Amino acid sequence: MESPHSVNSPRRTLSLSKKRRATVSFFDPEDKTSGFGLSGDHGPKPSEVYGFVGSITTVVATESWLQSAGISYYPSRYWALAVPTYVMVTIVLMLGFYIGLNFISTPSPSSLNTVFDEFSRDPSSNECSLEDEKPIDPISDIGLDRINDIMFNNAT
Repeated sequence: MESPHSVNSPRRTLSLSKKRRATVSFFDPEDKTSGFGLSGDHGPKPSEVYGFVGSITTVVATESWLQSAGISYYPSRYWALAVPTYVMVTIVLMLGFYIGLNFISTPSPSSLNTVFDEFSRDPSSNECSLEDEKPIDPISDIGLDRINDIMFNNAT
């Protein structure tokens, strides 16, 4: 058995006993009797301690606020898990429904509704009262026949 004044580390054991001189023994990874590597020998991890202290602090700090809000009980385990699950599933389904609705309401790529709408202007429909003073052509959409002629007929 080890003396109460020994220091354990994964690499070596340093004995600080006053009865005998300080001795150093190296750790053998195959030796299972020494007890190294077990989490119980080294105590709790700092994150576990901080989590425990944080949860206790949260309960103590919010207890009076919960009482003033009229909440004097905690929900059962089922509802504590079911409500967040239902909310997350609802959000995912709403997102899927929204994407599906957009796919349904979008016209197909071969539809002329993707090219023309109620704000499209035909160049022949633009009327100007001053025919002589027309330095710039009025704003209008270029027709598909003209674009096809420019792109494909004049390519040679």
